[in-house]
Amino acid sequence: MSVVGFDVGNDTLVAAAARQRGIDVLLNAESKRESPAAVAFSHNARLLGPHAAGAPSSSHAPFSSVKRLLLLHAGRPAPLLRCDLARLPFPIEVPSADGGGGALVHVDHIGRRIALSPTQLLAMLLGYLRQLAEADLEAPVAECVISVPCYFTQAQRQAYLDAAAVAGLRPLRLMHDLAATALGYGLYRSDLGGPGGPTYVAFVDVGHSDTQVAVVAFDVPGMKVLSHGFDADLGGRDFDEVLFEHFADEFKDKYKIDVTGNVKASMRLRAACEKAKKVLSANAEAVVNIECLMEEKDVRGMIRREEFEKLCAGLLERVVEPCKKAMVDSRIEFDRLHSVELVGSGSRVPAIARVLAGFFRREPSRTLNASECVARGCALQCAMLSPTFRVREYEVQDANPASIGFCTIEGPISTLSSKPLFQRGHPLPSVKVATLHKNSTFKLDAFYVDENELPPGTSTEVGSFQIGPFQAHTEKSKVKLRIRLNLHGLISVESAALVDDDQSNANSADSMEVDSNGEMGQQGDTSRSGKLIQRQDLPIIESIYGAMSKQELLEAQEQETQLAYQDKLMERTKDRKNALESYVYDTRNKLSERYRSFATDSEREEISFNLQQTEDWLYEEGDDETEAVYTSKLEELKRLVDPIENRCRDEEVRAQAMRELMKCIADHRMAAKSLSNPEQDAVESECTKAEQWLREMSQLQETLPKNVDPVICSHEIKKKEQELNMLCRNIVRHRGSPARGEDHMHTADRD
Repeated sequence: MSVVGFDVGNDTLVAAAARQRGIDVLLNAESKRESPAAVAFSHNARLLGPHAAGAPSSSHAPFSSVKRLLLLHAGRPAPLLRCDLARLPFPIEVPSADGGGGALVHVDHIGRRIALSPTQLLAMLLGYLRQLAEADLEAPVAECVISVPCYFTQAQRQAYLDAAAVAGLRPLRLMHDLAATALGYGLYRSDLGGPGGPTYVAFVDVGHSDTQVAVVAFDVPGMKVLSHGFDADLGGRDFDEVLFEHFADEFKDKYKIDVTGNVKASMRLRAACEKAKKVLSANAEAVVNIECLMEEKDVRGMIRREEFEKLCAGLLERVVEPCKKAMVDSRIEFDRLHSVELVGSGSRVPAIARVLAGFFRREPSRTLNASECVARGCALQCAMLSPTFRVREYEVQDANPASIGFCTIEGPISTLSSKPLFQRGHPLPSVKVATLHKNSTFKLDAFYVDENELPPGTSTEVGSFQIGPFQAHTEKSKVKLRIRLNLHGLISVESAALVDDDQSNANSADSMEVDSNGEMGQQGDTSRSGKLIQRQDLPIIESIYGAMSKQELLEAQEQETQLAYQDKLMERTKDRKNALESYVYDTRNKLSERYRSFATDSEREEISFNLQQTEDWLYEEGDDETEAVYTSKLEELKRLVDPIENRCRDEEVRAQAMRELMKCIADHRMAAKSLSNPEQDAVESECTKAEQWLREMSQLQETLPKNVDPVICSHEIKKKEQELNMLCRNIVRHRGSPARGEDHMHTADRD
């Protein structure tokens, strides 16, 4: 079983695999370690990864920023996210104002209009990563670990699991980006932790569209994430956008063109601004020079690093905020930090490193490629969770990024200290047992306690759990709930049991007890006084906010199956088209060289005419045809060319077949010397007949030109050799003993 980790970024995709020698980042078909996180559709094809990013202008614009679209999942978009939508080169249907439904994109595919949710687009990207991994590993891939941002809510995490199910994957864990980065950082290092206590490291990931911070404690037995901080709307693309707005205004004044109103021009300018940002990371100034950007006008602009940093002053201030939050929640002083690790594409901006150095009071170490770090860490985690790999014992404990509470119709449920059941920073995974005084069916609602711990505008709903139906027999009955916060960061009511305990106070109001170790007794447990406690398992009906229903999941899987079949059909069609094109090219070359003496003038003229017709058809009306049409065209050409190919091929192998037959005759004559005279005469007779036949046919063949069908073919010569072997073998069998030194005679059976 393969052990893989996937990082689905907002801009790129990376897959890594655990092998016996370590963790490898897998290469795509273009031998690159990263693939664009994009999906595109034409009228009859679906394009993924690099093919989508390089889709021709005749196709729809690629669907990108799928990870950002998940923030719209079953919720109302925040103002900052609405700005994102304006940048996208494709229209999107956002949820209604009341938060119902989810975001959708509409595409035309195979003559029909289909609507796709961000979950389905994500499933396509995961399917691409699965195919990439299977092609590299040459083995099926199902179990994996997938990275997610720490600020994702239950709805978005569930969307990842739904997308994985549609893609045919079974995630062993949804792992926070920086937890995966920290795992790859700490597992192989021996200088972290020890007698002096844990080693504390702060990780800052300024990615394409978000910034995440985590403070992690490393010790010899493992690692523990102490705190998370994030800004879900601050990333490298925001620094690109500053440059975009600067040059858009400059070109509007200088060249009288409004780039913001043209999708294609905006895409080209944004790409140029991203390159300019990278240039400014090592140079004092950068030039943006684009030919024919819009209205057939060439544009040119220049910006200095000081000017760029001044424009980005507000963004640089925001970089510090999640760092402050993470440090406060970790309760670690700055002087106790061992190091600060800066990852992500945003680390290319020198000003970011300078600002972080001022905040943390130390120079951060830089690792530019966060996606590879995350994918490697996910592959390591997958190896730890998989039974097929032996990895050294290393505990990975993450932290719950947002407090989760529960309530019933009577009001909120809290621990004895009046805190939420699962607080921010609580170890993940974990289990708790809650005891409620309930006599009949009730509903338990889960929610995020503090909306400030979530991205702006995010719904605080998690889901609801109906316990029952049931009816207690006595007023002393209680309901014990086992509530789990699992490896994926998802809340669920794992089990519910009705407990009849005579020791309960019948007059007490509904209350709650929390057992932090999360252990529930089995049915028929006894109380401390030795009395039997009767337990009855209760049904649980779960309704998770934003999750796909079973029917929706089945429909999405069926649609993905249809799209995948169409992908394979188009791949086969492309292969047949390429095969036809190659056959035309190769045959034309052979006709002037290899086939020259094996074809008559009329044959060459007919084939040349048909080759030219096929080539013209390929580049005109035959550019977009079905697999059957290309196959038919290829077979038509082969019917014309095959007779000539057969003559040419038989000419090459006929001489070898003749030599083998003559050697066979000589071997039989040599072996016959050990036989009696009648047997020698019989063998010699058969050899003479075969030799005479070969001589006559060879002489006749030599009188014929090469451009006519041969009178003797190589397969006939081989058949004659087999007949001679059989006749001579029969002669030896009649003698009752084997002939010495005979290569072609089998040993006779003895009585």
